Amino acid sequence: MTGAPFGGTPVPGLDIALDPATGILHLTLDRTAKRNALDDTMVAGLIDALDAAGRDEAVRAVLLAARGAHFCTGADIVQRNAAEETQGAGAKPRVGSIQRRLPSQAHRLIPLMLTVQVPIVCAVRGWAAGIGLALALAADVTVAADDARFWAPFSDRGFTPDSGMTWLLPRRIGEVRARKMLLLGDRVDARTAEEWGLVDRVVPESGLDKAAAEVAAGLASGPTVALGLTKWLLHNGNSATLEQQLRDEGFAMELSSRSHDFREGMAAFTGKRPAAFEGR
Repeated sequence: MTGAPFGGTPVPGLDIALDPATGILHLTLDRTAKRNALDDTMVAGLIDALDAAGRDEAVRAVLLAARGAHFCTGADIVQRNAAEETQGAGAKPRVGSIQRRLPSQAHRLIPLMLTVQVPIVCAVRGWAAGIGLALALAADVTVAADDARFWAPFSDRGFTPDSGMTWLLPRRIGEVRARKMLLLGDRVDARTAEEWGLVDRVVPESGLDKAAAEVAAGLASGPTVALGLTKWLLHNGNSATLEQQLRDEGFAMELSSRSHDFREGMAAFTGKRPAAFEGR
């Protein structure tokens, strides 16, 4: 089924489809004429879909991909500026319009990707720039085609990073490499991105869709409760003390050990057979 979540009013530029057989929610950027640059409607659609995914028992993994030659070349600033001027009858927006808007748009989307308790797989081909780069960084597993290119174009455009870029990049690739991308505007190819840990795996462009789908399928067939809690632990661990993290690990273990999948995992171990997790 397609639409906004999951089968409602379609979102222009974004295909939303939940495969009930696998539990994989497919989010596909589809604005190829703009190299999949995100407009406000697409960002809102992604937020709504991921928010719903966190509550929907049928969703066990998310696969974020794009149609066309490029994953996402950033935010469509030109369209946004034109829309704001139209709303203001040609006048410039009030001072502070950016900091008022971001908390409900990009600055809501990235934290949601990091905290929603289902794993997110991202498939990148061509350019991933600006918020496109942030999406690749915020995913749990990112598979890139060998033609992928990653770019934080902020310094080239004369403004500062957003979408959590100054938080995500140093944690993924280290401060020195993050400075190269954020201050010097270095563009990073797929193989370098893999070497730096910016992406998890690089595959030939022709095999990208299959490789990403296999990763998503593997996660979707896993112990969903345990995977979601592990994701929560990894994210919270960025700011927790050891004592806090140990306490959270105890809480997560208590919850996961009460799940059906835990009992199945133990039975499979005892019976020396593969586990058949149901995601509950």
